[in-house]
Amino acid sequence: MPRCVILLAWIFLVYACREDIRLPEHPAIYDLATPIRLSGDTTRVYLTDYFLEPAKIKKITSSEDLKPVWKKGRNEILLLPEISAKPMGNIRVKTEGYTYDIPVLKSMGNDHTGKAPVIFTDRIKGDTVCLLNRNPVEEWAVYVENQKLKKSCLFPDSNGIRIVIPPVTKEFGRIELRVWALNESGVSNDIFIPLEKGKVIMDAGLLNRFDKRASTLYFLMIDRFKDSLPGNNHPLNTKEVLPIADYMGGDIAGVAQKLKEGYFDSLGINTIWLSPITQNPEGAYGLWKNPKTKFSGYHGYWPVSSSRIDYRYGTPEELKELITEAHKRNINVILDYVANHVHEEHPLYQQHKDWATNLHLPDGSLNTERWDDHRLTTWFDTFLPTLDLERAEVYEPMTDSALYWIKEYDLDGFRHDATKHIPEVFWRTLTYKLKKNIVFPRNITVYQVGETYGSRELIASYIGSGLLDGQFDFNVYDDAVAVFARPEIGFQRLNRSLEESFHCYGVHNLMSYISGNQDRARFISYAAGDIRFTEDNKVAGWTRKIGERKPSDEKAYDKLIQLIAFNATIPGIPVIYYGDEIGMTGGNDPDNRRMMRFDGLSEEEQRVKEKTAKLNKFRRNSMALMYGDFVPLRVEDKVYAYLRSYFGEDVVVIFNKHEEEITLKLDLPQRDRRGTFKSMFGSRFSYDNSKLIVDVPGNGVEVFYNEIRSL
Repeated sequence: MPRCVILLAWIFLVYACREDIRLPEHPAIYDLATPIRLSGDTTRVYLTDYFLEPAKIKKITSSEDLKPVWKKGRNEILLLPEISAKPMGNIRVKTEGYTYDIPVLKSMGNDHTGKAPVIFTDRIKGDTVCLLNRNPVEEWAVYVENQKLKKSCLFPDSNGIRIVIPPVTKEFGRIELRVWALNESGVSNDIFIPLEKGKVIMDAGLLNRFDKRASTLYFLMIDRFKDSLPGNNHPLNTKEVLPIADYMGGDIAGVAQKLKEGYFDSLGINTIWLSPITQNPEGAYGLWKNPKTKFSGYHGYWPVSSSRIDYRYGTPEELKELITEAHKRNINVILDYVANHVHEEHPLYQQHKDWATNLHLPDGSLNTERWDDHRLTTWFDTFLPTLDLERAEVYEPMTDSALYWIKEYDLDGFRHDATKHIPEVFWRTLTYKLKKNIVFPRNITVYQVGETYGSRELIASYIGSGLLDGQFDFNVYDDAVAVFARPEIGFQRLNRSLEESFHCYGVHNLMSYISGNQDRARFISYAAGDIRFTEDNKVAGWTRKIGERKPSDEKAYDKLIQLIAFNATIPGIPVIYYGDEIGMTGGNDPDNRRMMRFDGLSEEEQRVKEKTAKLNKFRRNSMALMYGDFVPLRVEDKVYAYLRSYFGEDVVVIFNKHEEEITLKLDLPQRDRRGTFKSMFGSRFSYDNSKLIVDVPGNGVEVFYNEIRSL
């Protein structure tokens, strides 16, 4: 075709797209509007989940098969979809001068037929984004920020689509392009593409600490991390409390000390998650029978104040210094916030005992630890009243307390304790207040992640524009622990678990993927066989010494590296639980909360730390890992390989559960690829014409990549 014809065609494409959208300088929706998930015959949508001022909404329309019911001035829309509604639709909201589009996804099971579209990034040609598809596509849904592009910007064919980036995007800084495809069998995976001044971001160095998908978290329990100021140590020192259940002296100043020494930078961490820091009781509570002991509040989860820092951790000045120093290093700090309950000494409970739920059920039985059948009212213990957060007089002051921590200390978000035990009205109120008082005025993001043990449907019910950004994906974690620790369980289970999470939360989710936490036995102790999967891991931690200094089987270190590599290379946000970066051992609480060790590491511990750091730093430099497609390449009992791909930047991750080294041949999708492949950990390999032949060590992991910036 003559060059002049191609040029004319290109000019036509750009001109056709020029007037497609108008982006507001000060949008009424902050960040991306999360898709609405239809639920049954009627779905209720709260407009304040998306808009601060619903009163300014002029008109709401939708895809013709959604049938919205809304009265002007009301905060709620009812969606009454037809039975034959498409798998994906759209709500359009007109405000003063601008329109906003919110995707709507029909709740469907996984596409077991394999006929729904699957879409992939391909290449960038000037101002055009090229995507590929597998399986026929009946319709494409493309959003620039919160506006759906019209067909004038979209040029699909049987193999994929060319999307012309609207010229208006050049007038703005960071915005995102989101893409779905659909047919009668379902909706595809999502693709997210960050733009800067209208150009696709190809360099991860352009991302900053406010880009949530660029986060890598480190969770530390303050009392067990670093004791920098012995003068503020105040253990109970009573025979009622064994040393492992008492204060050990870690403090805020200790966290700041390790920050200044470069510990978190050296690990590739850019978000520190602090355990709760509010004042806890002076006395001992609870009871463990064998060995007999009560507990101090060293962990921070028994608040007697919602705004005062526990003097055993530090002072307001020390917390402010920590956060200031973190921000200087482009590191975020989020706080573990306890809203579900208070300690019985808390003034709020002392003055308003009727603000708590009932300790006894109608049949007279204790309403304690009823996690599922009475999840919104159950008490964690008889001295920890659960607040009745359905009531405005209770949730208003508690959400104000949470807001106080962000406003006073410039924190970057929350990890929310016991999320599933708290009603949605609390989360909606808190998130609305954060948007109104912090997010919009300061033009910054606040990351909120919740803790919910339960089904994916229950976990997802707390995630959305007016709720939380994400939660911990305990379902994937449980499957990952089983697969990496137990030789007899195949990788099919883990891949299936990931697919279920992608369907429920989206591929480009903000879920957190943990190496462990304060409520689980250490993974490495499972992997070594020092804890059996069939036993009570809390009893095990109390009644025997579990890997007092190291696991009994040193192959467990390799398996731990596999778990950390998995979290670092899948979509979502990886989380390191303190001590996992060196392979600390232990049963469940409190044995998994030993004092952190920084010195005298063994060769194996140092190896785990170095590989953890390398993986985390690699992820922060890889657009493919933060925004790329996820494509399984090999799923077998002992071998798992997948591809993360982003416009020619590829990362191939391979796990080997065989005891011996294997040679693996992989056929990669035919794509344009930049540069040549490199091996992260030094395995032998060859690559030619999309064929990758690699040697992977026994119980090992290898990562191959191309064109990643220097680590």
